[in-house]
Amino acid sequence: MSQLLRIILIVLVLGAAVLVWVELKQVDEVEKVDEITEVEEVAETEQTTYGSEKGVELIVTSPLKDSVVTSPLTITGSAPGFWYFEATFPVTLVNWDGLIIAEGYATAQGEWMTEEYVPFTATLEFTDVLPLTEGIEDLSQVQEFMKKGALILQRDNPSGLPQNDDAVEFSIRFAQ
Repeated sequence: MSQLLRIILIVLVLGAAVLVWVELKQVDEVEKVDEITEVEEVAETEQTTYGSEKGVELIVTSPLKDSVVTSPLTITGSAPGFWYFEATFPVTLVNWDGLIIAEGYATAQGEWMTEEYVPFTATLEFTDVLPLTEGIEDLSQVQEFMKKGALILQRDNPSGLPQNDDAVEFSIRFAQ
């Protein structure tokens, strides 16, 4: 009988161990799901995808289309590696009339010699956005169209060949 009691005791201990293991595994899986959810929530940022003249997509996280911008203007997003040359590509800010307000370069924030998307950042500083407003004391009289502009992200084209030109352009608005 002591042999039977030992077997029952061993089965009970093993059963309890299995139950504890299953419970711990479920708690661990719930924690992993919580971690994944947190990562997904952090990864969701506001962004806009723009198609270039040649069908290449660029992702811009800042500024968004029709955003009101001030100087210095920080531009962030991702572009395919082939959009860069020596880890940069040109960025131009123009006013409503196409007048260049600022020019600079977006810089890759990672390895750019790839076909994959590479994060970039650029900073443009500008001053005289509304040059035709001299003498106007009440800037509320400034025509709405004069507050409009565009940001142009150009594929770097060191060859100068027209077939390698490409660009993305989207509208922004200047603060008064």
